[in-house]
Formats: sequence, C-alpha cells, structure tokens
Amino acid sequence: MAKIVAVTSCPTGIAHTFMAAEGVQRGAEALGHSAKVETQGSVGAQNVLTDADIRDADVVIIAADTNVDTSRFAGKPVYSTSTKAAIKDGPGVVQAALAQAESQMVRAVGEPLREAAPATGATTPLDRPARIVAVTSCPTGIAHTFMAAEGVQRGAEALGHSAKVETQGSVGAQNVLTDADIRDADVVIIAADTNVDTSRFAGKPVYSTSTKAAINDGSAVVRTALEQAMAAPAAAAGAAPAAAKVDYVTSVQEAKAAKSSSRSGFYKHLMTGVSYMLPFVIAGGLLIALAFAVGGINVTEAENTFGAALFTIGARAGFTLIVPILAGFIAYSIADRPGLAPGMIGGVLAASLGAGFLGGIIAGFIAGYVTNWLNKVINLPRNLAGLKPILILPLLGTLIVGLLMVYVVGTPVSAAVAALTAWLSSMQTSGAVVLGLILGGMMAVDMGGPVNKSAYTFAVGLISAAGADASAYEPMAAVMAAGMTPPLGLALASMLFKNRFTAEEREAGKAAAVLGISFITEGAIPFAARDPFRVIPSVILGSAVTGALSMLFSNQLRVPHGGIFVLAIPQAVTNLPMYVVAIVAGTLVTAAALYLLKRPIEPTTVTDTAPAVPATRTVSA
Repeated sequence: MAKIVAVTSCPTGIAHTFMAAEGVQRGAEALGHSAKVETQGSVGAQNVLTDADIRDADVVIIAADTNVDTSRFAGKPVYSTSTKAAIKDGPGVVQAALAQAESQMVRAVGEPLREAAPATGATTPLDRPARIVAVTSCPTGIAHTFMAAEGVQRGAEALGHSAKVETQGSVGAQNVLTDADIRDADVVIIAADTNVDTSRFAGKPVYSTSTKAAINDGSAVVRTALEQAMAAPAAAAGAAPAAAKVDYVTSVQEAKAAKSSSRSGFYKHLMTGVSYMLPFVIAGGLLIALAFAVGGINVTEAENTFGAALFTIGARAGFTLIVPILAGFIAYSIADRPGLAPGMIGGVLAASLGAGFLGGIIAGFIAGYVTNWLNKVINLPRNLAGLKPILILPLLGTLIVGLLMVYVVGTPVSAAVAALTAWLSSMQTSGAVVLGLILGGMMAVDMGGPVNKSAYTFAVGLISAAGADASAYEPMAAVMAAGMTPPLGLALASMLFKNRFTAEEREAGKAAAVLGISFITEGAIPFAARDPFRVIPSVILGSAVTGALSMLFSNQLRVPHGGIFVLAIPQAVTNLPMYVVAIVAGTLVTAAALYLLKRPIEPTTVTDTAPAVPATRTVSA
C-alpha cells in the first residue's frame, strides 16, 4: 500500500479545489492506497500536510490549475495534473503518479526505464526524436515567460528532439500551437507560474513545472516529461476500477463548470465582467440595506451617524466601483492585462456621463477590442517589447476609449438609460406583471445559461443605475425569486409525488432544496437533463408565475444574490411576506405541473433497491 500526499487548488479556490481533493482521495482508496490531501483555496489551506506526512509519502500529486509551491517536496517524486483530471478520473491520476514515481526510482539506479512498467503494459523508448509542444507563462508575462520558452527549446534540441513553444504573456499568446501541433505531439510541457488552460491537450500526457525549472535546466524538464509520458500508458493499461459514484451536488457543480467553459465570444467577455462586478454589487447592496435598518428610511439625509457611514461605504464607495469594474474586466477578458486600464477608465467615464451600466458594457468592449487591435498592429524590437503592456497599449487604449466615450458614446447612451429608467418608473401594474412574467420565464429556460444570465444581468444593471428610483430594484426581486423556484419546485414534487421519480431523483431532491433556497438555479439541471420535455416547461411556468407575482406585489430587492439568507436583513427586500408568497406560489405551480406532465414509473423502478439510473423508463398505461 502506497502512502500518497496531494495538494489541490483552482483559481477560485472553491468548487474544483474540493472536488479534485475528493477525486484523489477516492481514487487512492479504490486502489488500496492511503492519501492525505491538502486543499489550497480562497479560505486558506485546509488539511495541511505536515513534515511527517511528506517524509513518509511515496509520491506527491499536485492537482491544480494555479501555481503551487513544491519546494517543500524536494527529493520526493512529484506528479502534476489538472483539477479536471482528478475530478474525472481519480484512480487514473493515482496510477499515473505511482507509475511516474516508480520509473524515476528505477532510472535513479541506472536500469532501463522500460523495465519499470508491468509486463501487460510495457512501454519502450521512442525510436525517433520526440515531438514536444510547450506553453510558458509567468505572472508578468514578460521576462520569465520568454526565458522559460528558450530553456525548453534548447533543452529539447540538446537531447535531439524538436519543440514548439507557445508563450502566454502580457501582450497575448505568441507562436500559438495549432491543432496539428498538438495532435502530433508526444508530450506537452507546461512551464508556468500562472494558470494555463489545458483542456485543448485532452488525451495527451501533460507535464507541469515552473518557469524557474525550465530556465535553470531545460534538458532535465524535457527528460522528465518524456519519462512521464512513457510511464503513463503503462498505468492506463491496468484494469480500471469502478468509478466512484458522483453525488448530486458534484453533478450540479460539473454542469455549472461545463456551462462556464462553453462560453465564448461576446457572452464569455460579458460574463467575465459580471462575475468580477458581482462582489461589489452584493457587498454594496448589503451595506445599504444595513444602513436603512440602522438609520431608518431617511438615513441618506443624516450626517455623522453609524447608518450614514454604512450608506457611504455601500453606496458612495461600493456602488461607485460597479461600472468601472464591469468595463475593466470585459476589456481584460478580450485583451488581457493591457485592456484593464482603458476598460476601467472608460467605465468611470460611463458612470460620470450618466451612461451607467449600459455605457460600461460598451466601454469595456471598445477598450478590449481596441487594445487587442493595437497589440497586433504595433510591432517593437524584442528589447522594447516590455514597454507595450505597461506603457504603449494602456496609454493609447485609454486615449481612444476616453475620446470615444466623451464625444461619441456618452450622450446617446445616457439618454437611453434615462428613458429606460423613466419607463420603469411610469410602468402601470399590468406592464410590471408582464415584465415579471418574461424575466421569470427567462430565469428557468436554460437554468444558468445565456438566457438566464441575460435576465439576471438586466436586473443587476438596473440596480447599479437605480439612484433614488426605488422601482429599479423591482426586477431584481423578480429575477432572484424566479431563479429559486425551479430547484425548489423539483424538490417539493420529488417529495410529494414519489411514484414519478426514481430513488436517485428523490434523494437528489433533498440537495435541490438547499440549492434552491441559495438561489442556485443550476440545481434543476440534472432533473432537466434526464427528462427535458416535462421538466423544462414545468419550471418555466413556475418561475414565470413567481416573477409576475413579485412585480405585482411591488417587491424590491437591494441585494442581487444570497437567496433566503438575505431576506432576514431589514430593508434588503420590501413587502417581505408577499415576496415569500410569490416564491411559494411559483414552487407549488412547478410541483403541480410536474405532477401533471410526468407519468408514474413502474413500481420496480421506484423501490429503494432500484438502479440509480435505469436504462429505460417504463411508463404505465
């Protein structure tokens, strides 16, 4: 039995970090080994490896999408992979790590590498020069990125191999790897101190290391990568154990991750901006709500009070940053770091000119595409290339975006925002109900997809431009309530109408309820994936009813997330009893629709001993 220690980490430090840890843990246990996994996340390191853990370990696994310091593992065989690989195939990762460790030990005593592999899956050294592709990247994207690329290139040539190296720097990717390059490669080397997306290398052996290692000894990096590549097939040739059962929450997280990774183009850039903006909206909104709770409805007129201080922090600091952050990170998504300054400055101009949220979106896209274009058309000598990302691109990008916002974009967009706000303020009851009906239905159409996010983004935009107009907070209330309804309705239906759901679906309903009250609409996705023609119409109907009722009751929500956990905060939502009524009504409508549309399942498939996912669904006559 091998002793394994591991570290998992992803950029957000939340879902994938812990899912990867569970994958490694279960994979080790399935193969009869022991494992201790340290998670490095946004809440700090948990289950931290001790010196004794590391000393006694046979192999170290790094399953991470960010840079992890491996200096404390000196002298131990270290196997690097992505969180995605650990989540999808924990046993395979453990096998590959142990195979690499064994090959390194055999090589250390001077024996041929191929003898380390089991007889059933033996590998032999390549009888030709290896084809290597690599990606290098460092936090600044300048010196170390290119020095590491040169180290890998020279190391490969010194060993008689060929290499093509893509550099991901502050001025974008250069010498980009093509599909043909990747297809023909024998091994992929990632020499990076930042997160590098490895999804395009699926099916290829990937060796991850730091830029420092590639700079100091490129030949050693190439040699180790090739050894790992030859060891991996042997591990894969063994019998794969049965995959661990994936729980419902994990499947929801994977569905959310899949939606996120499938974003592209305009939608991807917009959602990047929105995701960075949301913490400012949420923090500012909560502080404004607390200000009203402490200082009363006239807190904005008070001075030198605690309530006034809370309002200043939330409204005049937090909310002031909303549009600049949105614009800046839209530009960042398009043009990387050089687009950040033009985007944020364009966002500040949008806010000051009265163009608001819509102006910020336009500023972000202008800044991103203008900076990206400047990066392509401006060519400098290599010794001056470092000036582009820190001087030339931010300066020229900001100048162009600023002039366009002042002289072209600001005035018409400001007029459009004022007209939209006036329309919402003058909207009669019937019009408000129709708007709530539409927004509510959109939240359930694709449960976290583009339509859902379009409705959500619209409501968040109104909050950012609300000012003294309280009616601008009403669509946000409708959107959050409608987003809670799909998983809540499915949870209720699976509890009341058990003969219409499998044993696994009934168990999943418990988790769906928790996700629903947390405003995670994606909690309905696994149900919808199994029975889309009955589930999707049901949840759309329930969410539309909830949205319409919320607007009818004139509910206003100042905090754009949090589910029921923000409802207890005074002034976070107005007319709270009727807001709860709207959510309950939509939940009941969803459950009733599911009862009418879904047919009872044969008793043989509803018992607790039934298979988790029956191959066929037998419908009663």
